[in-house]
Amino acid sequence: MKILQFLQKNLVFTIPAFMVLGLIYGANIDAVRLKTTILPLTFLMVYPMMVNLNIKKVFSKGDNKVQVTTQLINFILIPFIGYILGRLFFPENPILMLGLLLTSLLPTSGMTISWTGFAKGNMVEAVKMTVIGLILGSAITPLYLQLLLGAKIEIPLAKVFQQIIVVVFLPMLFGYITQQFIIKKYGMAKYQKDIKKIFPPISTLGVLSIVFVAMALKAKSIVADPTVLIKYAIPLAILYIANFAISTLIGKYFFTRANGIALVYGSVLRNLSIALAIAMTVFGSEGSEIALIIAVAYIIQTQSAAWYVKFTNVIFGQAPPDVAGDVMSKGVFTINDDKSIKEAIELFEEEHIHSLVVMDSTNKPIGILNTRNLFDHIINNSTDISQKISNIDLKPILIFNETDPLILIGKEMKDNNVYKVLVKDVKQQLCGVITETTYFKRIVKSK
Repeated sequence: MKILQFLQKNLVFTIPAFMVLGLIYGANIDAVRLKTTILPLTFLMVYPMMVNLNIKKVFSKGDNKVQVTTQLINFILIPFIGYILGRLFFPENPILMLGLLLTSLLPTSGMTISWTGFAKGNMVEAVKMTVIGLILGSAITPLYLQLLLGAKIEIPLAKVFQQIIVVVFLPMLFGYITQQFIIKKYGMAKYQKDIKKIFPPISTLGVLSIVFVAMALKAKSIVADPTVLIKYAIPLAILYIANFAISTLIGKYFFTRANGIALVYGSVLRNLSIALAIAMTVFGSEGSEIALIIAVAYIIQTQSAAWYVKFTNVIFGQAPPDVAGDVMSKGVFTINDDKSIKEAIELFEEEHIHSLVVMDSTNKPIGILNTRNLFDHIINNSTDISQKISNIDLKPILIFNETDPLILIGKEMKDNNVYKVLVKDVKQQLCGVITETTYFKRIVKSK
């Protein structure tokens, strides 16, 4: 798993490396047999990505203005820029026009959320953009291809829809089923803390494998004319520069800093994994040429996103100090004080957690029960696990608002000698927790 995580964290280098490996393989060995790996590798690429997809975010409340603006950029502006660039740079090659158009048609990726977080943008809106963009893009792409290129190249519309169902919506369904099974079996806390992070590196392996196959299949023509990669890179670079420029201007002058950053990453970063999957499964032998354009786009996208985050503060201004809502772990596990110790132990085991917020009869939090003070109580007082939780000395509780500065919270945790505090939302409902570990991670991440 460490190797996969390394590959994922260093896409700037690993994608070019796998392109070179594919080139070497295809130049020396007949790569035709690799075609049989395309469908399983596509599933390996897409399915793990779908396990962590939070579909419910589509229905959550948020800033409709930034969502609508982002999707207008994604589905009105950028596809037509991609189409025009294709007409300018590849007027005699509709397959390459299709590759450029496919790159510009499918917005957002998992990196949309990651880079928004790195730049201290609005993560909630970024997640929502990712889900909406994926669903809309998958549904609209076949129609756009037919509308813009149907006169130049035969678009197997039925096959495109069929493959989108196979490579997008079926993995989405299986991913959701997997996610719910894991949560039911291991609990939400275990899923969020330990299991969720397993899937993105597996998806990355699928991406790198598909890139390898695409390069291997086109290796002989690339070796014959290496300048083809530069020919592909130029219009792609223009597409990304234009996209960054337009989204930055709109985000900076019409939205808050946090929403503006989310808009940029929600409209510039494309879902190249899905584009790659469609190219390799729908367009047969020509798919590898389309996939080559998408592989070059991967390099430009990862490089540009990494550089853009370095200039975020220059463009949008300094980020405000961290507040509770930025760092808290969402969700609070509670138990009423009239429940038994046995029920508390069962809940600890079921959810794979170490502490519970204890509520009184009015549903007001009165303290924290953790495995340590429960153990002390049993050892020092009684092994009768049928007795009520109200008989146990609970740990003190501190509650903060989502907007309270993190530095203030850290000071209060130290002064009161507590390792865990609760966070409430604008409706005064408990919505998350902050622990010493959370605090440490944020400090490390900011350095």
